[in-house]
Amino acid sequence: MKNNRHSIDRNLMNLILCIGEIVIGALLLINPVAFTSAVLVALGVILVLLGGARLTGYFRAAPEVAAQSGGLVTGLSFLLAGLFCIFRWEWFVLTFPILTVVYGVLTLANGINKLQWAVDALRLGQKYWYLAMIGAGLTLVFGGLIVFNPFTTTAVLWTFIGISLIIEAVLDILCFVFGKK
Repeated sequence: MKNNRHSIDRNLMNLILCIGEIVIGALLLINPVAFTSAVLVALGVILVLLGGARLTGYFRAAPEVAAQSGGLVTGLSFLLAGLFCIFRWEWFVLTFPILTVVYGVLTLANGINKLQWAVDALRLGQKYWYLAMIGAGLTLVFGGLIVFNPFTTTAVLWTFIGISLIIEAVLDILCFVFGKK
C-alpha cells in the first residue's frame, strides 16, 4: 500500500513538473527577455532576503556562535549576488552563449535519464514505451543541438527552448497517461 502511495505521489509530481514546463515554454515563446529578466529579478529578491536573514542571524547570535557560523560572509555574498541579479540582470543575457552550453549539457543529462526510463518501460513490457523513447530521443537531439551549435541570437534560442520544453512536456504527459499497462 505504501509503495502504491509513493508511486502516485511521484506520478503527480511528474505531472505537475510537466505542466510547469509547458507554462515556462509558453512564457519563453511570448517574451523571452522579459521572462528571463523577471526570473533573475525574482531570484535576486530571494537572495537579498536570504542574505538579510543570514546577516540578522549573525548579528543576533552570541559572538562565540557567530564566529563559527560564517553568517557574515554568507549573508553578504547572498546580498551582493541578489543585488547583482536585480540591477544587472542584462549581464546574464549578454553572457547567454556560455549559459546556453551549460543548459545544453543539463538537457543532455536529462535526455540520458529519459532514455533510462524508456528502456525500463520496454523491459517491463509497457505498451507505450516508444513514447518515452521518442521523448528521450528528442531531448537528446535538442540538447545536442544546443551544445554543438549554440545560437547567436538570444531570442532564437529562447524560442527553441520554449518549443522544446513544450514538446518534451507533452510527450512526458502522454507517457504518463498511456504508460499504464
